[in-house]
Amino acid sequence: MEINDLTPAERRVWQAFPFDEAVDFREDPDEDPVTGASWGPERTVRAEVLRALILGGPVREGATAGLNLTGVRITGELYLKYGRSEHPLRMRGSWFEKTPVFYGAQLPTLVLTDSVLPGLDAPNIHLDLQLRLSCARIAGQVKLSGARIAGGVFLNDAVFGPAGEDCAGDHTEPTALLLNHVSVGTDIRAKRLTVHGRTLLNATTVGGRVILDDSRLLAPGGNALQAETLSVGTDLLARRLHAEGTCNLSSTRIPGQLNFHRARLFAPDGTALRVSSAVLGELWLSRTATVRGAVSLRRAQIDVLSVPPQVWPDRVRLDGLTYRTLGPHVPAEDRLPLLAHDEAGYLPYAYEQLATAYRTAGDEAGARTVQLAKLRRHRRTLPRHARLWGLLQDATVGYGYRPMRAAGWLCALLLTGAVAFAVHTPPPLKPGEAPQFNPVFYTLDLLLPVIGFGQEAAFAPAGWQQWLSYLLIVTGWTLATTILAGISRSLSRQ
Repeated sequence: MEINDLTPAERRVWQAFPFDEAVDFREDPDEDPVTGASWGPERTVRAEVLRALILGGPVREGATAGLNLTGVRITGELYLKYGRSEHPLRMRGSWFEKTPVFYGAQLPTLVLTDSVLPGLDAPNIHLDLQLRLSCARIAGQVKLSGARIAGGVFLNDAVFGPAGEDCAGDHTEPTALLLNHVSVGTDIRAKRLTVHGRTLLNATTVGGRVILDDSRLLAPGGNALQAETLSVGTDLLARRLHAEGTCNLSSTRIPGQLNFHRARLFAPDGTALRVSSAVLGELWLSRTATVRGAVSLRRAQIDVLSVPPQVWPDRVRLDGLTYRTLGPHVPAEDRLPLLAHDEAGYLPYAYEQLATAYRTAGDEAGARTVQLAKLRRHRRTLPRHARLWGLLQDATVGYGYRPMRAAGWLCALLLTGAVAFAVHTPPPLKPGEAPQFNPVFYTLDLLLPVIGFGQEAAFAPAGWQQWLSYLLIVTGWTLATTILAGISRSLSRQ
C-alpha cells in the first residue's frame, strides 16, 4: 500500500507507527465509543491499512514500532488470521465496523480496552504478553479457545453478549465468552465483568488466579459458568458474584480458595453449583444468600469447607464428599438437616465425615450427636422388628452416645421399687434367718443382674409386688444389655 493512497487520518497512523507513537482521535476524553458509527472521515481508518502496518509496516532503526490508537473508527474487517507480527496492537476506545479476526495470530500483545466490537474471533491466538479487553463492549461472541497467553487476561468492567437483554425467563442463552483449552501464564482478571450468555473455561490452565469479583454471569436455563477440568495456580475468587444459571466447576483443580463470599447463585429448576470430583484447598460460601437450586459436591476433595448451614438449599448431592475442616463452627444439630436433604437418600459416609470434622475440631459432644443421628436415620431403613430393638437402645442409652439416660432410668426404677417395697415389706423365705429388709438394696438386687446384696434370695414378694419384681429384673437385664451394646459400639468407633 502506497502512502499516497491514505486519507489524512490514516496518514497520521502510518507516520506514528514506526515510533510506536500514540495517536488520539478523540474530541472529548469522556466520549462514549458506542457512538463510533457516526464518527467522520477525520477519525476513520480502514482495516486494510492497519493490516498492512501490523504485518509489514515501516520501521526505523533504533526505534520500536507499534500500533497505539485511541478513539478511532475502523471500517472493514481487520483480518489477521495466522498473521505474525512483532509489534504490539493497542486500539483503545475505538469502534469496529466488523468482527476482527485473529485466528492463530502471533502477536506481542493485544489491547482493545474501552472499545466497541460486534465480536472477537481469536481462537488459538498466541500473545507474548497480555490480552486487555477491560471496559470493552462486545455484542457477539468472544472466541479465545485454544489461546496461549504468556501474561494475563484483563476483562474488568467488560460487557459481552447482547447487552440490555432481559435475562429473566426460561430459555438457554448462547455462548458469549469462549475460553476453552486456554493457557494463561498469570491471572485472568474479570472484576465487574458482565456476560449475557454462557461463559466457557473448560480445560483451561491459569498460572495465577481467576478473579470474578462483582461479576454478573447471566445464562438462565444454561451454564452461566462452565469450567470443567479448569486448573488454577492459586485461587478462583468469585466474591459477590451474581450468576443466573449453573456454575459448573466439575473436576477443577484449585489449590487455594474457591471463594463465593456474598455471591448470589440462581438456578431454581436445576443445579446452581456443581463442584463434583474437584480438588480444592478451600471452598467458601460465607455470608452468601441461600443458594437457589441444587448444589452438587459429589466425590469432591476439600481441605477447608466453610459454608454456614443457612446457605445450603433443599437439594444437595454429597455422595463421596471428603473434607478435613468444617466451618464456621456451629452446633451439630444445625448441620444435620443438610444430610437429610441429600437426593441420594441415607449416606452413612456423610454422617461419618461430619462426625470426624467435629471430632477434629475437639467437639466430642457434636461428634456424638452426629453419630446418634446417623443411627436414628439408619433405623428407618430396617425391618420392623429391628426398629423396635433400635428404639429401645435409643430410648435407654441413645445407642451408647447418651449413657446418662441409663442412669436416669435406673434411678427412676430404683425410686419406684424402694417406695413400693417400703410401703409393704415382702415376707422372708425363712423367718429368723433372713437379714434385715432394706427396700433400696432389695430393689438394687433385682435391677443389677451381676451384683448381689443378699436381699433378693431372702424374701418372697407376692401379688402385685411379685409382678413388680419380675418387671425390675427384666428391665435390669434389658438396660444392662443395651448399655453393653452401646459401649461396645462407641469403643469400636474410637
